[in-house]
Amino acid sequence: MNLQSLHTLEYETIKQELLRHAVSYEGRRVVRELQPMIYLPAIHRALEEAQEAKELLERGASVPIPSLEGIEWVLSLLGTGYMYNEQDFTAVSLFLNSCGQLRKYMAAKEQIAPRIAAYGASLQELNGVRDEIERCIRLGVIDDHASKGLERVRKRLAVAKERLHRKLESIMNRHKSILQESLVSMRGGRYVIPVKREYHKQIRGSVLDQSTSGQTVFVEPDEVASLQGEIELLTADEAREEGIILSMLTGLIEQEQAAIRLNIEVTGMYDFIFAKGKVARVMDAGPVALNERGYVRMNGGRHPLLKDMVPVSLELGQGYKSLIVTGPNTGGKTVVLKTLGLLVLMAQSGLLVPVDPGSDFAVFTNVMSVIGDGQSLTQSLSTFSAQMKSIEGMLYDAGRGVLLLIDELAAGTDPGEGFALSIAILEELNRKGANIVVTTHFNELKAFAAATAGFENARMEFDKNTLQPLYKLTIGEAGESYALQIAEKLGIVHSVIERAKQLVTEQQGHRGGHSPWKDAIRAAERAKAAEAEITAKADRTAKGLKGNGAPQEAHTPVPEFAVGDAVYVSSLGRTGIVYEKKDSRGRVGVMIQKQKLSINHKRLKPYLSKEELYPEDYDFDIIFESKETRKKRKLMRKKHVEGLSIIHPGEEN
Repeated sequence: MNLQSLHTLEYETIKQELLRHAVSYEGRRVVRELQPMIYLPAIHRALEEAQEAKELLERGASVPIPSLEGIEWVLSLLGTGYMYNEQDFTAVSLFLNSCGQLRKYMAAKEQIAPRIAAYGASLQELNGVRDEIERCIRLGVIDDHASKGLERVRKRLAVAKERLHRKLESIMNRHKSILQESLVSMRGGRYVIPVKREYHKQIRGSVLDQSTSGQTVFVEPDEVASLQGEIELLTADEAREEGIILSMLTGLIEQEQAAIRLNIEVTGMYDFIFAKGKVARVMDAGPVALNERGYVRMNGGRHPLLKDMVPVSLELGQGYKSLIVTGPNTGGKTVVLKTLGLLVLMAQSGLLVPVDPGSDFAVFTNVMSVIGDGQSLTQSLSTFSAQMKSIEGMLYDAGRGVLLLIDELAAGTDPGEGFALSIAILEELNRKGANIVVTTHFNELKAFAAATAGFENARMEFDKNTLQPLYKLTIGEAGESYALQIAEKLGIVHSVIERAKQLVTEQQGHRGGHSPWKDAIRAAERAKAAEAEITAKADRTAKGLKGNGAPQEAHTPVPEFAVGDAVYVSSLGRTGIVYEKKDSRGRVGVMIQKQKLSINHKRLKPYLSKEELYPEDYDFDIIFESKETRKKRKLMRKKHVEGLSIIHPGEEN
């Protein structure tokens, strides 16, 4: 996946949310390595696991995920010859206990969460290792009964210490008057008593230290020196016995390091899966269907990082692969791109997504986005230049199975060249087979979408009365910018608004009232309006028939259809435009949604004449002929070109 697009679409922010819900270092490691997948079975499995985790959490389950506290250190030193201490073994014991609890918990959930329960069978409880650790170490220290040798040494050490303390008490009672205080302390690991400086020679012994003020000296009496030597030897014996025990326990862990590593891995996977379930609950997210046909149906999609967002629905990949989204600024066009892009990435990462039921997402091999101005101060690139730099990468990487999201294509440059460049770019991206969603203010792109196979218009709805965005996407219709209306509502003086309207009118006149793109979009809009009206009439007729019984047979003359007339095809329930008059067999050529059909005239009903739909002397080749055919025809009218011919594809029946 394109790394810059992952950043632009805020994929890392979603990963940060997952990290916040993970409880172990291994679970957080899995989150950090998370990337969108392209292998459909793997994505299916990951989504099913997330859904099972979410359902378990919603049942109020408290999942015993081990925290792995202290285990990372133990794992890092396995196989190095390091001898672990008491705290390390305590951490291992707690971990193995938690693994046992998690294994039992998952075994009990096998019926309701079979996919994630299967991981639990891989957990090794290692009862022998755990029992030995708990026998030898209690409350973080080595138990006296860990070995016979340690037990003997500690008993002798306890006796020696008791004799030493009794001896010190006897000495302190005899010399109470010259002591600074009746308190035994230690210096250099040996017991001493605090004597007033001027009297220290009255006690036979060695001065080991003195106070900061110099008023107190710390004396080791000769009477206890030999006892202290005995204690030091016994303490060394104790350490040796403890080392034997710690070495034995270390050996046990080393022998089971493969099982311990597997337990840590399984624990991290469970931590990750339940983090996905927790995040899904916070986002009110659910599963989506997946396909490899390039088809996307997003029902009520919500951007997980935007509160109170109006859900967005869109569809592409069936009948058309690309959407051109139009509408005013602040109308939510950019949010549509970011929502679609992020939800696609989440779904392909095995994360549940905030959409309504019935959603179906394609699995894309790459998702590329150009959203925001992308301006680079370090490279001194303008908004337009920065966007073109990104578009260059899109043109190189575009292909089937690639989703491209482009915000305000060719903005920031001359409008005349901008729309031409936009169309050229979109034609090339479409030729390569990519799925595209692009936002624009260029009216010519609306006409381009209406007239070009594989493209469809969509608009962000806007309340014309309040001039407030409705954040609703309607597919099949082009939107307006409402720039002048918004400016007027925001307080721009009336004279400025009127002058702007005048300039717009003049500009439209200069750019040609019969622009092929403008004519095409007007024709498309009229055809859609005609289809809607005919459908409404058909509904009203059907309702009338229900109440009045069978209709009386009407004796009306058979109409003659002219090229350009709008007709209703009763057998298909659709409207179309006549592109060829009735032939000797009574069949009329009708174009419906850019598809040419040959239909019996008896199945056609007139709706609007060509005079009502198109300007006088309108060139119908714009609608009925391809760009290449129109070029050839124009050339053939000028002169004879050897070998040049126009071949029409076979028409469907």
